[in-house]
Amino acid sequence: MTVAGRGESGPGAALHRVLPGHWPLALRVVVVTTLLASLAILTVGAYLFSVIADGLYEQRRDRVLEESQDIRDALIADLDQLSGATGTQQQDAATAFVQEVRGQGGGSRREAALVPVETTGMVWSVYSDRSLSDMLDAEFSQAVAADPESLVWKSVALPGAGGETQPGLLVGTRVVVAGSGSYDLFLAYSMQEEQDTLAFVQRVVLGGGAVLLALVVGIAIVVAQMVTTPLKRAARAAERLAAGDLTSRVEVSGADELARVGESFNDMARSLEQKVEDLTELSRVQQRFVADVSHELRTPLTTIRMAASVLDDQRDSLPEGVHRTVELLSAQVTRFELLLTELLEISRFDAGAAVLEANREDLDALVMRAVDDVRPLAAARGCLLDVRPAGHGMHAVVDARRVDRILRNLLTNAIEHGAGHPVLVQTGSNDDAVAVVVQDHGRGISPEDARRVFDRFWRADPSRARTLGGTGLGLSISVEDAHLHHGWLQAWGQVGEGAVFRLTLPRRPGGEITRSPLRLERSFDRVGGDPLPTVTGEIVIGPGMLPDLDESWQEGAR
Repeated sequence: MTVAGRGESGPGAALHRVLPGHWPLALRVVVVTTLLASLAILTVGAYLFSVIADGLYEQRRDRVLEESQDIRDALIADLDQLSGATGTQQQDAATAFVQEVRGQGGGSRREAALVPVETTGMVWSVYSDRSLSDMLDAEFSQAVAADPESLVWKSVALPGAGGETQPGLLVGTRVVVAGSGSYDLFLAYSMQEEQDTLAFVQRVVLGGGAVLLALVVGIAIVVAQMVTTPLKRAARAAERLAAGDLTSRVEVSGADELARVGESFNDMARSLEQKVEDLTELSRVQQRFVADVSHELRTPLTTIRMAASVLDDQRDSLPEGVHRTVELLSAQVTRFELLLTELLEISRFDAGAAVLEANREDLDALVMRAVDDVRPLAAARGCLLDVRPAGHGMHAVVDARRVDRILRNLLTNAIEHGAGHPVLVQTGSNDDAVAVVVQDHGRGISPEDARRVFDRFWRADPSRARTLGGTGLGLSISVEDAHLHHGWLQAWGQVGEGAVFRLTLPRRPGGEITRSPLRLERSFDRVGGDPLPTVTGEIVIGPGMLPDLDESWQEGAR
């Protein structure tokens, strides 16, 4: 199908614009750079945070174990001095030791507990903080008992003053002193300072990462602008070039790859401009040649036409064998004269000299007049014309001469290619346009042929002879006439079924057409070979109604 003057937008156009592939290049560069930089900063930040956290923990743990070993040694020395002391003295010494250990914690919190292994001894358990007893579960006590000479430790949560918890380490060991008994020493160390240090480091890493990310985004924006600005200039120059400004060039600065792109574009534009100028000049020469030849041939053609007319008038007095020669001469002179007329018309279109002589016309009346013109031809081919005028609302401002030429071309083509089957002629209108459909049921055309049927001198079957003396320019001139009205002339068909041609014209020249009043793609079904029923009557043509085929058709062709 051939369609002129229409554009479409898909329903998913808005969604497509949201997809990253439809973003501007600069935005994509900045977004991708930001995402990659964010991923890199998060990865490095997480790694640094993990390393710092492990380092702080291991450093604090080693220091805690060293302090715990010193406290264990001091406890052993104190218990050695209490050998033979009374129970009260041992209890006082244990309490003093625990309080002393608690007070030596410095800036970090430290709690201690001394628990006798034998419950029958003279010393009771001593706690610097009763919450420490809740941390001493059976599993940890068994671990201490299993290895009395070592320090056993684990991470715990220490209760704070305000009800919150603090990270800490719980260390346990067993002390055995002859004459004083066996004791389990438990030490709890707060790691809040390390936690505060780690939180500070985390804030520093996040702040530094944010600053670094902002710098990366800024750098990405600058780099994207450096890359896309020359591309934008090239794109604008290409758009101007596509719009017809062949002098459009790209401003080139520097000697990098983008500059080479600009230089290559300018070279291409200069070459294109030169070729277009050459083709334009060649087209002018061709148009002038066609126009000059057509004009020059008119004078000898007029002489030949007059001579052929004289011979035709004297045909009865000529020998019998010359009659057919005179008949062929008259037919070919008529065809030659029509060809010259159409060549002149084509040259006017090519030169942009064709103008409309528009008036308010009734399209139904124009259709009926064109049907009357081709009635003798339809009778000769045994073709029935099924005419269905709309009957109302068919007025439009058109050039009657050009519209009549379009209609006659469509009708004669339908009759010639209709193989004697009925031809449907239907009109219709809407608020913006009027339309005519001519449908035949002949050989038909394929979708590929429908796109080329309006080309000059084109035929679907080049080997097929022209029975009506056509020049191959009729449909080309018709589509130019339709475009001159800002209308559409479209073709559609199916091979072996038939062809449909639709002419759609705005009610006023230059008006915008959004849709045609009549369908282009339609059924070719016919019941028993009869024409489709009509509501406005039909013109039935029979062979007996033709007075003189050659003379009538030659007059109608002019």
